[in-house]
Amino acid sequence: MLFHRSAFAKPGRRLAAAVAAAALGAGLLAGCGSGTEDATDEKAPAASSGAFPVTVEHAFGSTEVTKAPERVVTVGYTDDQAVLALGTKPVGMVDQYPNPTGTSPDINTQWPWVKDKWGDARPEVVMSNGDAGPGYEKIAALRPDLIIAVYSEIDRAAYDKLSRIAPTVGRTKAEKELFSAPWQDNAVHIAKALGKEAEGTALVEGIQDKLDAAREAHPEFAGRTAVPVSWYEDAVAPFTTTDVRGRLVTGIGFEGATKIDAIAGDSFYTKLSPERMDLIDVDHIFVINDKADQDALKKSELFTNLSAVKAGNVSYLLDSEGPAVGAAMSQGTLLSLPYAIDELVKSVER
Repeated sequence: MLFHRSAFAKPGRRLAAAVAAAALGAGLLAGCGSGTEDATDEKAPAASSGAFPVTVEHAFGSTEVTKAPERVVTVGYTDDQAVLALGTKPVGMVDQYPNPTGTSPDINTQWPWVKDKWGDARPEVVMSNGDAGPGYEKIAALRPDLIIAVYSEIDRAAYDKLSRIAPTVGRTKAEKELFSAPWQDNAVHIAKALGKEAEGTALVEGIQDKLDAAREAHPEFAGRTAVPVSWYEDAVAPFTTTDVRGRLVTGIGFEGATKIDAIAGDSFYTKLSPERMDLIDVDHIFVINDKADQDALKKSELFTNLSAVKAGNVSYLLDSEGPAVGAAMSQGTLLSLPYAIDELVKSVER
């Protein structure tokens, strides 16, 4: 299970972007432009249509995008999906989930909700989850005309280095804690940078309509408590009601397990000690893990003795394997959420 906040950072970890940026030195990026013509001879993707110029206010200041970008690099863990949803294929992206060694194409371009959008395009991986920071030389070699770093851990030093390569849009100005901005805000923020704020807003409203429709179609969910959990580091780890996974569960009509919020504090999840297993003794449990971890959880007598488990009121959702419903829930993007909502509802109906 890859643990990440509303779409992706391991708990207790912050990318050491400042360290990586300091190590590069000021002259590195200035020299990156030399030889880039040979590095990327491929035809640039079609430009994003929209209203320009636009000025985007963000955590590091403001960025003016003067014309429709043709070569977009995304440095946020899921920013590529918002850009894809709005009709542009990034030339560079982050690998949120580790791609199995030697496999092709990249798993992060093959999720059921993005595969058709990517088509035959094969973006350059400019950072992988767990790296100390973005690959600045790789980014510069791609000759971007816009860099999106919204669902990202970059700091001021990293932002300044990216800005020397191309206009860069950082996370929303209102985001005080990393990865705390609502997915709706991130989506519209990215859409504005692409000159498509109205289109982004419409897509967000469409997802809310889908949630409303699911709730109306299943009045039996109302009044029933539910919680999404994972088996993590040999413990049951439930997600809070404020995490995107928790919000999806309540979005389709269930009531959240608010007792989890009280013990999780500022975190988006908590690991339960054996004596607190009662906290997930709710009406329905959504387990987000790949098969090996699901099998390990099923060997826990404390889990199998829960009333919901005995009654068969458990949805086992594969994370990155098979239909990857867990990944769709965790990513919480314009592309993954409609898929996640459908699969979440189906998992209860079975």
